[in-house]
Amino acid sequence: MKRRACGWLGIVVLAAVGGGLASGTATAQTADVTFTRDVAPILQRACQACHREGAIAPMSLLTYAETRPWARAIKEKVQIREMPPWYIDKNVGVQGFKYDRSLSDAEIATLAAWVDGGALRGNPADMPPPVEFADRDQWHIGEPDWIVPLPEPFVVAAEAPNWWGDFYADSGLTEDRWIKAVETKPSAEGFPVVHHAVTRLLQSPDDDEGDFLNEYAQGKNGDVFPDGTGRMIRAGSIISFNMHYASVGREITDRTSVGLTFYPRGETPEYELFSRGLGHNYDLDIPPGEDNVRHDGYHRFDANVRLTGFQPHLHNRGKRQCIAAIYPDGLVETLSCANWDFGWHIVYNYADDVQPLLPKGTILHTTTWHDNSRANRWNPDPRNWTGFGSRSSDDMSFTWTSWYELDDDEFAAAVEERRARAADNNQ
Repeated sequence: MKRRACGWLGIVVLAAVGGGLASGTATAQTADVTFTRDVAPILQRACQACHREGAIAPMSLLTYAETRPWARAIKEKVQIREMPPWYIDKNVGVQGFKYDRSLSDAEIATLAAWVDGGALRGNPADMPPPVEFADRDQWHIGEPDWIVPLPEPFVVAAEAPNWWGDFYADSGLTEDRWIKAVETKPSAEGFPVVHHAVTRLLQSPDDDEGDFLNEYAQGKNGDVFPDGTGRMIRAGSIISFNMHYASVGREITDRTSVGLTFYPRGETPEYELFSRGLGHNYDLDIPPGEDNVRHDGYHRFDANVRLTGFQPHLHNRGKRQCIAAIYPDGLVETLSCANWDFGWHIVYNYADDVQPLLPKGTILHTTTWHDNSRANRWNPDPRNWTGFGSRSSDDMSFTWTSWYELDDDEFAAAVEERRARAADNNQ
């Protein structure tokens, strides 16, 4: 197959040149980088949502006193881009994303300069006002219009093996409704034991598979659909909850719920949004002790599509995943690559002006690498062969993908608009 640097994706990338994050902080060239003036704003933007009392991180970074002991560790983690968790390869493919939590090069340089300069406190008057964080039990999509919980609370024992199970709840809907946002959320007390929860829409109790609705996992919360897109939920639908619970040393009760935000009655979105797992490979062969074990999966689009987001899905031994477009003319283009950390399940939502445009007949090629060596900190046992399975100690290889379809006229107009913007940027 031939490869090209500027095709459909070239139009995407050119339109996004110069769209990087602005840090708004002092740069590393500043001789007297201080916590109060330069570092605290970065922590507030990118770190404190997790690094505060009662949140998921192991330490708080709200104040100078709390942050100073971790200065060298902060420098190390940000320089290798392990923190904050955002694992897109910044040298490959599309670079414009919504909700991008990564640090800019300038922000990383500022943090490093602060540590190298002695991690100074600075003038207390320079300290920005503290951020007011919402309660952990908040809905990230805003208060939903409709909430469907598990049929009954579920008790997770203090000491027990991992547990998987399916629950089925009547949606309670008596009319068809279009939704524009969805979130699956553990109950406030249940957060520590919910490893992940996948919700699906079933049209009847006999529906074996249903249609993917949403997933909760560490680093992944609600889905707010792009403007003008939505999903239909039929009256009488059943919502299935596939739950994975893990004990944490004390008995905890959970009642996970799914929340839906509706379009107004009578309003129909222009496009139906699809979110599905694509490029599955069920024939995984990951030998003991081996690194960079590759597997491939494929999905053919029979319509013109506009990709809105992707999320790698692997387990303990996952290392990296890339998606590429194989166009009908045989040319190949890498869309995105992301390294994998089992502790974080991140959806990478493309910015509107760089969403990949794929003509009908395009094949989405998913390439996954696994690391079954001792170097993988998530590896439960590098002496064991691993294949496909639902346990975290087994593995998977597919991509959660979101897209909507365009007819030929809409697709041609989108491509032309992208080309015109690229030409303006070049000028």
